Amino acid sequence: MIVMETLTQYAVRYGLQAVVAIGIFAVGVIVARWAGNLARQRLERHTLEPPVRLLLVRVVRIIVLLFTTVIALEALGVPIAPLIAGIGVAGVGIGLALQGVLGNVMAGLSIIFTKPYRVGEHISLLGVHGDVIMIDIFSTVLMHADHSRVIIPNRKIIGEILHNFGTIRQMTLTVNIAYTSDVDRALAITRDVLQSHPKILKDPTPSFGISALGQPAVTIAIQPWTTVADYSQTQGEINKAVMERFRDAQIEFAPPAPAPKA
Repeated sequence: MIVMETLTQYAVRYGLQAVVAIGIFAVGVIVARWAGNLARQRLERHTLEPPVRLLLVRVVRIIVLLFTTVIALEALGVPIAPLIAGIGVAGVGIGLALQGVLGNVMAGLSIIFTKPYRVGEHISLLGVHGDVIMIDIFSTVLMHADHSRVIIPNRKIIGEILHNFGTIRQMTLTVNIAYTSDVDRALAITRDVLQSHPKILKDPTPSFGISALGQPAVTIAIQPWTTVADYSQTQGEINKAVMERFRDAQIEFAPPAPAPKA
């Protein structure tokens, strides 16, 4: 009976405050969602990177939720000043514990605003390379040639040497022909293959020519440009076309170099 009376007293005393606080917080959640959607619509009118828009929308929602939470706690009778002081102290400890996460966030903001690379470009750094498919606040995601994803924390990127190929890449192909072959004919066929292939870019101009006089072969280097998306497939197509055209023109391929004697 004493327990029931105590609970009844607390319910009468704090029940209305709790209902009001819950109502305020529920309204705050709705307002935060509405404010986030409104901010996203306004930001879509400006030229901003998708991660920047996402960050700003999240910041708007968090600010509204924090403001609503403070009002709800005050309606519940919780002293706000000591709570804010406690949150400040806790924030320092959390910041020290999450140095790596905060480092990724700051590095992500630096990448987003300085734009050393963009989504759709091919980059190489830290011994890995791939097409950039997503730039987030915490990490950058690359798509490797084998369709595996490489996830790099943003703090690992800042300060490193980065090779940005952009949206086009230059292929480096070689073919070895015999010294008795018609080199001029081979170069003419190579030019024709590059000019007729639909995925080879006309600008920059493809380069090709004799790159080495070895033993036992004359090496022809073929260096055309293509888009990042077509890079892997086009290499095989060019190799196949050159091989077939050389064979039809009876241009003799060089035999493999003799193995070194043991």
